[in-house]
Amino acid sequence: MKKKVRKAVIPAAGFGTRFLPATKAIPKEMLPIVDIPTIQYIIEEAVASGIEEICLVTNSYKQSIENHFDRSFELEEKLKASNDLKHLQMIEDITDMVNVVSVRQKTPKGLGHAILCARSFVGDEPFAVLLGDDIVVNRGGKGAIRQLMDVYEDTGASVVGVQPVADENISKYGIIAPSKAITDRIMEVAHFVEKPAFENAPSNMAILGRYVLSPDIFNKLEDQKAGKGNEIQLTDAIDRLAKEEAVYACQFDGNRYDVGDRKGFLQAQVEFALNRDDTKEAMEDIIEALGYIKSDKPAPAEEKPACKIFKTSPVNEAAAASKKAFQTKAATEAVEPIEAAQAIEGIQNGSLEETAIASTILEAEKEGCQK
Repeated sequence: MKKKVRKAVIPAAGFGTRFLPATKAIPKEMLPIVDIPTIQYIIEEAVASGIEEICLVTNSYKQSIENHFDRSFELEEKLKASNDLKHLQMIEDITDMVNVVSVRQKTPKGLGHAILCARSFVGDEPFAVLLGDDIVVNRGGKGAIRQLMDVYEDTGASVVGVQPVADENISKYGIIAPSKAITDRIMEVAHFVEKPAFENAPSNMAILGRYVLSPDIFNKLEDQKAGKGNEIQLTDAIDRLAKEEAVYACQFDGNRYDVGDRKGFLQAQVEFALNRDDTKEAMEDIIEALGYIKSDKPAPAEEKPACKIFKTSPVNEAAAASKKAFQTKAATEAVEPIEAAQAIEGIQNGSLEETAIASTILEAEKEGCQK
């Protein structure tokens, strides 16, 4: 019987060195987007998705994160005395949002080790993982972690959230090698590679800060050897898990902001301010004062990378059949150019299933031509 996903783990033990000197005294998770700490956006996504309990994995420098979600009696009394009921309600809502506990990662041994620190909190239940560097906004739709929770509840298997990234960014992320298309956004994964060089990457589909994992992952993390950066990598443990049971990838809907990066942090500041009624006009005035002209037309959507699979296993029966047909054909005659063009069009289309099949066709065509 599949269990409901009730718990979430949020690793927040990193030192935030990319934001020094600000993070010398302030946890990077407490740096605000406009006037809300980044960690609060992450927890709000979890709560809106149905998460009931959250475990923060922190270190000895992160007490302010825990304090943010705790009662502040002195502040509450001051707000009551000044009859500032609006802000009083605001901080009470933060405190009452969800049950938050914390555990310490005493030694910085990597993301996988941070997740292992939450084992006693999770127990034998499936659980969500949300990384504090990634804010995902899907206006009018389900949150990223809710989309993954739906996949878990349908399949009973672990699932990672992915989106395509630019080729030059592949080496920054864990990358998936899909094996079978389930829908246009869900695939079974053959294996995972942590931060590969571009030339060694199986695809450009990167794991972007959202996971729903079965408790079996802890057995892998327990004896996981150090990997990239001499750290215990969660990606490596999931790769081992995928050799024993199905693990899926879900290309989630939503705009992701990498607020652990200066550019992503600045982008979030501007876009979040422009999407709030109480800050929109002020941000537009600032932008105009800097020499940019206001326009009633919506800004053009940022072009997102298309899905690309560089190295494939047979994806499904259709793909396997396509590969066999091309190999047979290539043995006796040249492959027609239109077929290669159609395969490339499938890759550029961005559909996971079409991409996987098209990549397999191209691989078969290449093998046939070499003969």
